[in-house]
Amino acid sequence: MGQPLVSVCIPAYNSAETIRETVASVLSQTYGNLELIIVDDQSKDTTWEVIKELADQDERIKIYLNQQNLGMAGNWNRCLELCSGEYIKLLCADDLIHETLIEREVALMEEYPQALLVQTDTRFIDINGKTTGFYRRYYKSGLVEGKQACRFSVFTRDYLGAPLANMIRRSAYETLGGFDPSFVYIIDYDFYMKLACHGKIYILHEPLNSFRIRSDSNTGQVMGGGKEKIYIAEHRRLVEKYADELGLSSWQVDLSVAIRKFMSFLGNIYLKIFVK
Repeated sequence: MGQPLVSVCIPAYNSAETIRETVASVLSQTYGNLELIIVDDQSKDTTWEVIKELADQDERIKIYLNQQNLGMAGNWNRCLELCSGEYIKLLCADDLIHETLIEREVALMEEYPQALLVQTDTRFIDINGKTTGFYRRYYKSGLVEGKQACRFSVFTRDYLGAPLANMIRRSAYETLGGFDPSFVYIIDYDFYMKLACHGKIYILHEPLNSFRIRSDSNTGQVMGGGKEKIYIAEHRRLVEKYADELGLSSWQVDLSVAIRKFMSFLGNIYLKIFVK
């Protein structure tokens, strides 16, 4: 049909409770030419049995079981390695996407070949799917300079992370590399910042993806689960990593860290109010 192939990746670990709904949101897309790659990272629950059942029902699903647990970055990179599509979208195993999302992202990628990634706004949901808030990406709309968005982000909040909010070109990943396993809590922020620093971003301000915040997730841990100090240390290392590329002085690095501490504090309050 002339549609470029899109690879949707779901790195799974102990995801039996939520992965069916995530898979359903992918398979119900209005875009036709996609493959769904699911990689189980040696789950201890019934995730593997669930995805085997799902794969038997739809030939677009390709499932893989890691021989050993690779950890988050390792499993995310494994997903990317298995992709065949021209465009790639990575989802966590409890995320949801609007049925038109991939169709609209591909159309923008095709119209703007200089864009290395397309971003959409995010809806926050709880474990039951109830909306608890919204997350708006970088304030500009349309095609923007990636470095400009990155620089703004380090002094405000993370506008780049959350894989479900991004579609990327596989060619950009092949040129720039995958996720950095030296990071634990901001591996997605680092990865999408790396891509953004080397090109343009197209930003569509509509909440077409849904991010489930749980107290036991990475986000929950850094927002109020006792991992804030590790998270802040990673943020400093991230900003220092891109300081030269973004033209940041040492005092600006310190300012970025101070702002991140404050935003983490606000996130902790949000978690206590809205996440059970």
